[in-house]
Amino acid sequence: MNSTLDTERGPLPGLPPAHVLRAYLVGCVPLLVVYMIATETDGDLSRGFDLLNALGATFRFVGPAFVLLLPVWDITGWLERAGVRVGLLLLAHGALAIVFAVAVQWSSYGLIWLWSGPAAAERALNAWFIWQAMFMMMMYWAAAGGFTAYRAVRRARAEAAASAQARELLARSELEALRSKLNPHFLFNTLHGIVTLVRKDSVRAERALLMFSDLLRYVLDTEKAGSDAVPLADELAFTRDYLALEQLRLGDRLQVQWQVEPAAEAVEIPVLTLQPLVENAIKHAFNPRTLPGTLVISARVAAGELQLVVRDDGPGATAQPAAAGHGLGLATVARRLALLHGERGTLAVHTAPGAGFEVRVQLPASDGTGSL
Repeated sequence: MNSTLDTERGPLPGLPPAHVLRAYLVGCVPLLVVYMIATETDGDLSRGFDLLNALGATFRFVGPAFVLLLPVWDITGWLERAGVRVGLLLLAHGALAIVFAVAVQWSSYGLIWLWSGPAAAERALNAWFIWQAMFMMMMYWAAAGGFTAYRAVRRARAEAAASAQARELLARSELEALRSKLNPHFLFNTLHGIVTLVRKDSVRAERALLMFSDLLRYVLDTEKAGSDAVPLADELAFTRDYLALEQLRLGDRLQVQWQVEPAAEAVEIPVLTLQPLVENAIKHAFNPRTLPGTLVISARVAAGELQLVVRDDGPGATAQPAAAGHGLGLATVARRLALLHGERGTLAVHTAPGAGFEVRVQLPASDGTGSL
């Protein structure tokens, strides 16, 4: 996969992009200063320091190196795009380091010849030392490693941003799946119950219609606002309306207990997190039987985590059928928690025959400002 960096153009042909060139020049400054001091004083600081002479010597001896290192940016990019294996890549860079060292030395001798004449160039040619070649080779390896690392960091950041965007888009698609599921699934039973209620108690029917309107408005408003997270208090109000409408059908068979700490109500949670948990309990604990039952909804904050629990006293199930019976609601909530919060967003189902269902959600506690 080609990096965005590979397609960026420098200010001039053959040069790295401007931001890379700036970083390269800044990195060269300390090396130039050290080289100037070392060559001018020859290790003896008491000799004094001639800035112009030091600049001239640095220009003649290492100036070519800094120019010849610039094409290494394109070389490392080409080798990376070619997908060269590690062993061959090291051999290629080793050979290029030798070529670079020789090219720098001959370029330096050429500058000395132009600057000081043939005699000085001959003396410099006779002063070929292995350490100079090693120094130039190390410069090549440092530049090649730096350019490669720079690309890797930029690419990792770009991929992380793309991954985060993909997770956000997937989480939004999961949310849309929940929204589209809620409307047709709930509409028929609720309207049927309201029609029946109109004939018996018009006042209660009017209240039910208002609750039903609030319920749909909540779904539509969060969709219109593009909101993926709301305070738990909003989800609780939405779920209370949902349960009130379910009680039109279930009557006294449905008893609800709320155990919500005030501090938990400010915690932001993904939209439509609580209602699918409650719907799951209605489906497994109340729809299959005529006996009355109790639904317990609790929320508390502990150790920086919101713990949200929906528990019923229905017939329960063995672990294997429970896992197989999870529908779109619970599975979607679990996926959204994982996408939005990683390992800190979890959904766990606990059940056993005769022990009812308990769905436990845990996610980081935040009130929208980063903390509670």
